[in-house]
Amino acid sequence: MSQFINNIEPNIIDDEMVQKAIEEKCPEDLGDLARQESVNIKVVTELQLSFKWILQIDNLWPLENLTKLQLDNNVIEKIEGLESLVHLVWLDLSFNNIEAIGGLDTLVKLQDLSLYSNRISKIEHMDTLQELQIFSIGKNNLTILEDVVYLRRLKNLRTLNLSGNPFCSKEHYTLFVVAHLPSLVYLDFKLVRDSTVRFLHSLIGKSGNSILQSLCFVNIPALGAGSLQRSGSQKHTTAFVEYLNGSLLFDSLYAEDREAAKLASVPGVEDLLQAYPSWFDLISENLYNYGLEEYEKREAEVSKFYKRFHEILSVNQQESKRIISDFESRNQRSLDELDQAGSDDIAESKGAQGKEDIHQLWNALMALEALVSNGLEELLQDFKRSIDVIVSAFTETIQGIYPFHSIQCRDLDNAHHEKLMEIVIATHEKLEQNEFEEDLQDDLPDDVRKLLMDKNTIVSAINTSHSIRLRKIDKRESDMLCNIYRW
Repeated sequence: MSQFINNIEPNIIDDEMVQKAIEEKCPEDLGDLARQESVNIKVVTELQLSFKWILQIDNLWPLENLTKLQLDNNVIEKIEGLESLVHLVWLDLSFNNIEAIGGLDTLVKLQDLSLYSNRISKIEHMDTLQELQIFSIGKNNLTILEDVVYLRRLKNLRTLNLSGNPFCSKEHYTLFVVAHLPSLVYLDFKLVRDSTVRFLHSLIGKSGNSILQSLCFVNIPALGAGSLQRSGSQKHTTAFVEYLNGSLLFDSLYAEDREAAKLASVPGVEDLLQAYPSWFDLISENLYNYGLEEYEKREAEVSKFYKRFHEILSVNQQESKRIISDFESRNQRSLDELDQAGSDDIAESKGAQGKEDIHQLWNALMALEALVSNGLEELLQDFKRSIDVIVSAFTETIQGIYPFHSIQCRDLDNAHHEKLMEIVIATHEKLEQNEFEEDLQDDLPDDVRKLLMDKNTIVSAINTSHSIRLRKIDKRESDMLCNIYRW
């Protein structure tokens, strides 16, 4: 391809481009080391080569410890030159000219892959990506909806974006994807809601079988999304509130957020970061306690159901034993009388009476069977109604996260994000206009001062952190909802 856009000639990744990207990305001391001795690039774990008009991927083999690679917004036509990057966890190849999926076989640790906005027409050559959790292949040339079935082999896939492809306009598109990929939590930036899952449930084993078969070409396991996470006591797990007690959820939001730690030295940010956890932990703790309360309600209903269930069976068994015992007693007396009698007429009479007793026994036992069947059916319906009320209240509460407060987890993080952005942008503007107090400026670490010099870098870093936090909040919600549906 010889493509010129705005008189800019496409590039091939070379040592100079890689070196420059490392120096821009790394702290100053690491950049100096990289300039002095090329072997030091082996310590680099993240590399951004966006908007470089790259046509061909090459010369990345020395960066064998990379975990994150951004090659978005280039003119790449083929996925290649990545074989040595076996530690990659995150790969962005969106907004390129890629026509086919390939060259990913060695990236077995990959968890997040974006091929959004390319020219791909088939989903293939991804068998080794068994750790993949997030896959974006929207806005490509995918026309055959059945190709989605290929993704069933990716057992850890939870988030999938297919939006913008031609097959998305097909009837039953969403139902088809959810049916074939029952572990999905998010599809096309939306939570896979219970309405979709319940509708698919209603098709199984009922008159909708033909509809379901038209959607699915393979057997579908029990539908649902997410996996039951194990943490803390078994009670927390069965109550679906693991990771919510104390500061566990908040800590997980910032566990990998290095930018937030850097920005803590900016005046005003530390106070903001100190206030935020207390509010967030309070919401999480209340949700945790609410979940345990709802668990007790569900357990009480289940216990009541089984107690009544065994009572019905016990009464039925006792009455059945009494009827059979009476029959056996009468039958034994008849046999004794028949043994003592010598008349054929008496024997014939006793035989007829015996047949009538057997018929009455049958009728009595069938009547008991009908009674117990009706009793169990009524019990089951009552139990279902009670559980539906409890579960509906629980799911509505979770989807609101958390109605007992005026603010929700997402709202809280959005507000925190806006305040943080205001403070950091204001600090950036003061630095640009030399209005920042000299002693405060001296207190800023070098990496923070460097971060604050570019507004686009600031916005990108803060927005990325915000997106990660929201995604973790949404995942905690979706796990709780999926688990209650499975239950």
